[in-house]
Amino acid sequence: MTSPLDNPAWASLTGPHARFAERHGRVLRYPQDVAPFVALPDRPDERVWADLAALAGPDAVVPVMSPLAPPAGWVRVERFDVAQLVEDGVRVAEDAEAVRLGPSDVPEMLDLVERTQPGPFRRRTVELGAYLGIRRDGALVAMAGERMRPPGWTEISAVCTDPAHRGQGLATRLVLAVAAGIRARGEQALMHAAATNTAAIGLYESLGFRVRTHTVITLLRVPAHRSAGLPA
Repeated sequence: MTSPLDNPAWASLTGPHARFAERHGRVLRYPQDVAPFVALPDRPDERVWADLAALAGPDAVVPVMSPLAPPAGWVRVERFDVAQLVEDGVRVAEDAEAVRLGPSDVPEMLDLVERTQPGPFRRRTVELGAYLGIRRDGALVAMAGERMRPPGWTEISAVCTDPAHRGQGLATRLVLAVAAGIRARGEQALMHAAATNTAAIGLYESLGFRVRTHTVITLLRVPAHRSAGLPA
């Protein structure tokens, strides 16, 4: 690994997010009610895949941020091409209307995520970092926050706006406000977006992010039986 951004889940769970790490052998993952991501070392061998199978359990589906092919017996369920963006001249700005969200706001956050589908967000995801929201007439209508934290970096994620309130620049304001908090503690912001989501990528580029690289997230189904492609 030449940069923590090359394997951000691993860098996060062996670094700033080590307190969240669940481990089996050489495989790490976030608790399932925090985030779905598993982390493999850069060059996984058969033993690493066996560790992942043991951690996830037979027939489980796990998202792996790696283009590497798994051993025989594993099934590719789905593949996502993802653009990784890093800040490059972002003009961060705090926002007076943005409020800090916490555990008591989780039901509303989950409802907003369900309606807007910004990506994985679970009951305890809010514990990963600062989440900011904008309310109108008391209702949460937009939010953004922090997810993975490779050393020196923090990922901005869960950027979403209620459909009835789009076109007002709320997502832009929240991204810049979250980035301001990241910058204040001496870190830099990164983001991930589906490579097909050119509208989101274009928006982030207009804010001062640039595409650093493209990567792959593959949903893999663990073999149902230990004998299927796993070492003894």
